[in-house]
Amino acid sequence: MKTKTILRLATIALLIPVISSCLAGKYMCNYALKPTPHGVADMERTRHKADSLLPGSTAWYDGLKAQGILKDITISGYGDNQIHACYVPAANPAKANGTAIVVHGYTDDHFVFLYLVRMYRDEFNYNVLFPDLQYWGYSEGEATSMGWYDRLDLLKWIDVAHGIFKDDFMVLHGVSMGAATVMMASGEELPPYVKAVVEDCGYSSVWDQFAYILKDSFHLPPFPILTSSNIVCKSRYGWDFKEASSVDKLAVSEVPMLFIHGDADDFVPFSHLQKNYDAKVNGYKEMWVAPDAVHANSFAKHPEEYKAHVKAFLEKVKSM
Repeated sequence: MKTKTILRLATIALLIPVISSCLAGKYMCNYALKPTPHGVADMERTRHKADSLLPGSTAWYDGLKAQGILKDITISGYGDNQIHACYVPAANPAKANGTAIVVHGYTDDHFVFLYLVRMYRDEFNYNVLFPDLQYWGYSEGEATSMGWYDRLDLLKWIDVAHGIFKDDFMVLHGVSMGAATVMMASGEELPPYVKAVVEDCGYSSVWDQFAYILKDSFHLPPFPILTSSNIVCKSRYGWDFKEASSVDKLAVSEVPMLFIHGDADDFVPFSHLQKNYDAKVNGYKEMWVAPDAVHANSFAKHPEEYKAHVKAFLEKVKSM
């Protein structure tokens, strides 16, 4: 066999796995960051999910909206995309205990966590703002950033909520991807009225979370597919899975934080709780493990305990 022929065959043999990993990386990037349906096309599912988590939630929402009590607002977010939120005053506005910003999870929107909105408004007497992260709900966005760019949008929503309600006590409360969002935001420079953060089953980093899904769902190692997908994400959207890190931001966070995680979580591994908790070395922190709760199910599994832990945490922070 001629030398040139051998070289061509060798080159092809080397290129096949490279091309395959690139194609797989592009597929995973689309699969993870652009799931469908989403946005307006997915509203009916998310409304149903809200009612499954706490019956009557969408009727509660629709009723307050019809009365003009619950309102919509749209602002310009990261990348000049229009981002949407709803806000509602406390049940007794004259005696409001503060403002809560409730942040939803992956494949969800502002409807899904109405159980938290109702908890804060109706039981804790807080004003509440609850946004749609980019790509979800009524917000624009080419793809989800898994909380990374959303942390910057959250800083804008903090200012908006304070401008509306003018409280001197604000809590950020996120679930799953929303929990990662509030943890990432906690490492930014926050206004002094942001006094507390509650994170519920958030991941330690996007890389760690995707690596787990690759292994658990597809029985594949991070290299080469996740590495290739990360390159695609960086090229397309300007961020990468490793920099989108909750633990890195927690390392410089000083705001008091409550960490919640179900010990039966099969989507964001329970081990992420300890990683996140240990990463926060400054400021007050608490941890609550919800027994037998799967992912984002701690409230549904233990509603009274959940409310009691959050309420006690907020009261503790207020007493500091």
